[in-house]
Amino acid sequence: MALQRNKKGERHMNPIRVLSIAGSDCSGGAGIQADLKTMCQLGCYGMSVICALTAQNTQGVRSVLSVPEWFIRDQIDAVMTDIGADSVKVGMLDRPGVVETVSERLRYYRAKRIVVDPVMVSESGCRLLAPEAVDALRQQLFPLADVITPNRYESAVLLGIEPTEMFDAEPSRLKDVCVGLAKTGAKAVLLKGGHATDPYHATDILYIPAEDRFEYVESPRIVTRNTHGTGCTLSSALAAFLGMGFPLIQAVAKAKRFVYQAIEGAVSLRLGKGKGPLMHCGIRT
Repeated sequence: MALQRNKKGERHMNPIRVLSIAGSDCSGGAGIQADLKTMCQLGCYGMSVICALTAQNTQGVRSVLSVPEWFIRDQIDAVMTDIGADSVKVGMLDRPGVVETVSERLRYYRAKRIVVDPVMVSESGCRLLAPEAVDALRQQLFPLADVITPNRYESAVLLGIEPTEMFDAEPSRLKDVCVGLAKTGAKAVLLKGGHATDPYHATDILYIPAEDRFEYVESPRIVTRNTHGTGCTLSSALAAFLGMGFPLIQAVAKAKRFVYQAIEGAVSLRLGKGKGPLMHCGIRT
């Protein structure tokens, strides 16, 4: 957070502004709530546009309430015409009309440093994205993204691949998946490895098509039930670091490290009866 002086010599803070456009998780483990915790911990000023409300806890999603497109548009306009945003994280968008609305507004305001986490299914298996919205994601939102962050299941759905093929896929196959996803127009693809079957490491693959470059970002796998909200936390941390001005490869490494620390800090947490949340607070960055 930069400390500056105005023309009168008065000091004022100029925080990095990060906007999350996503769904709400009333239990606080994922979605908008996890995003804002992450942004705050990283010293950024977090803002939110709520696109859907979920009634969920550590055991699963009970119900989802959609937010009307006109109100989503109004929220984006309210933020962008006043405070603005240095970076944007886009998470759960539940239907084609919402994808279209968000894409149109991001284009209108020429938003920069856009991270898209194509949330499709909750950890408990609840479908959060209507099947007919997949094409809208690929055609309208991904071309605006500086980086997309699908997991292996989401990548399979986006490319029309059988999801079971992805979990034990060979490295060459995963490279092909990254290349296929990049053809949607996204400037970079971060293929997450948290759902892979490697018992020792979680390895993400970053592909930058303009350079035809692959980077592997690895961290030790922590044995814990507290993993609720890892994808939301990673994408919002990445948006925060990009907003701070870090180059993409460095921002990805720092975001991955943040998530690892949040999982590590949550190992002893006993919240809820299912998959518990991460511990976003108290992380040294």
